[in-house]
Amino acid sequence: MPDYGHDLLFGAVLVPSAEHADDAVAPARVADRAGLDLVSVPDHPYRPELLDAWMALAVIAASTTRVRVFPNVANLPLRPPAALARTAAALDLLSGGRVELGLGAGAYWDAIVADGGPRRSPGEAVRATREAIDVIRALWGEGRRVHVPGEHYGLDGADAGPVPAHPIGIWVGAIGPRMLRLTGATADGWLPSVPHVPPGHLAAGHRIVDEAAVAAGRDPSEVRRLYNLSPGPGGFPDGPLDAWPEQLAALALEHGTSGFLLPTQKPALLQAFAADVAPATRELVAAERKRAANRTSSTDASGAARSHEGAVNAQTSAGRGTVTSAVHGATAAPAKQREAAADTAVGRTVPAGNPLTVRPTPPPKAWRSTERLWDESTRPVGPPADPERHYPHREQEPARNLVAAHDQLRADLDRLGALLHEVLADTLAPGEARSQIQRMSLRQNAWTLGAYCASYCRITTLHHGREDDDLFPYLRRSDPRLGEVLDRLTVEHHAIGRLIEHIDRELVAFVREKGGEKEREALRATMDLLTDTLLSHLAYEEQELIEPMARFGTGW
Repeated sequence: MPDYGHDLLFGAVLVPSAEHADDAVAPARVADRAGLDLVSVPDHPYRPELLDAWMALAVIAASTTRVRVFPNVANLPLRPPAALARTAAALDLLSGGRVELGLGAGAYWDAIVADGGPRRSPGEAVRATREAIDVIRALWGEGRRVHVPGEHYGLDGADAGPVPAHPIGIWVGAIGPRMLRLTGATADGWLPSVPHVPPGHLAAGHRIVDEAAVAAGRDPSEVRRLYNLSPGPGGFPDGPLDAWPEQLAALALEHGTSGFLLPTQKPALLQAFAADVAPATRELVAAERKRAANRTSSTDASGAARSHEGAVNAQTSAGRGTVTSAVHGATAAPAKQREAAADTAVGRTVPAGNPLTVRPTPPPKAWRSTERLWDESTRPVGPPADPERHYPHREQEPARNLVAAHDQLRADLDRLGALLHEVLADTLAPGEARSQIQRMSLRQNAWTLGAYCASYCRITTLHHGREDDDLFPYLRRSDPRLGEVLDRLTVEHHAIGRLIEHIDRELVAFVREKGGEKEREALRATMDLLTDTLLSHLAYEEQELIEPMARFGTGW
């Protein structure tokens, strides 16, 4: 996914406890003084142990001078949109234009119903949210009576106003495809959370948002991408605090994520997030954006010559063993490859006439490495698809998301290979990142590769972990005949994980030895092996799991 070029925002998620009322206000003051951009609170009106979100936000806004505040996210079923619009506008006026609106379609329906709210099906919740956005925006107008028809919410001659002090953004906490499409078509931002949409699933979500935006006549960059973080083992970001900037910068540059919200009440962590993590992330992103702009200018000036040079390099690189050839040659246009060779690839085939339209990507035709982590001829094959089975479009969504996630991994692998090629060719200068790499083990222009490799390897590991822990057991229960295939995929996941750890060690050796030829060759060889191995694995997984996932879903 592209970097949309948005300014980066950093903020906090604070829980307003009724028992300790200052638990949200005091940390908000710390966040404000430390220089964070945003402070948010969750909105669970049915939980008496929490203070009302809007009351807490009002006190926070009155106790601070610069941070923007918003509900993360407002519970629409218990917050009628007309009242929600006027509440947000009033607080925006009182705070000097420091309010945004996070909006959620609803969850925890039993609790909502117990508090007098409606119980909505997923489709009803999407339609209600779309109507609510129309109502809210209409009421933020000025000096007119508003008529908005609606099944769940509507206005019949309501007076518009008050007008907010600034254009309030509506950031939707969407997870499912329908809510993501609504976000792309109508909202100002997408606000997922790590536990519900881990980094490995972001690409599929962004793709749906972007496609919906284009279909609605909007530029995808009109939708800001934010992220509720969940730091720690198994979450994101991971590792010590000084490792966070690399991880967040990778999301900004590769996924367009531009807002990062940290859930914590700890003053010291808020201060460190503002004083250390935020500026370091901004510097990494600014440096890479500058390099990208320079590369674009250079390409515009000499595009024909560079294209010719690239073609020559592609033809001769197999003999030199370069990483760039391995990556670019193996990952070009996976969607087109699927269209051209979907039903003839090794493994499961789709019966003729079957309306299953999701296609697997064929494996690479040639291996770049002489090593192998496994024998492909021993891979088991799952049961054949039922030729009479039909797959409605909505049932194919899980399989489509799997391929989308894999395509992002392939694109990221391509980017990683290109970065490695530039590092080994000494064409990446440290530039503005010099001040940040002093506290890392990496030196000079190797920092870019280190940052990206760390993020890519982490995302790949999270993707495989989600499959091993959740998807595979569900598919095994749904069809025990898939057992051997799932066992083999799990074994391959572990092998890829060990290879990724090996790349980390090779990278450290490369930096420690200041890029000696031995270390360069070791990095090239290991990257070639990772490229071959991962592309082969992704192709095999798609061949075997697309049809079962269309048949059974994911169980999530």
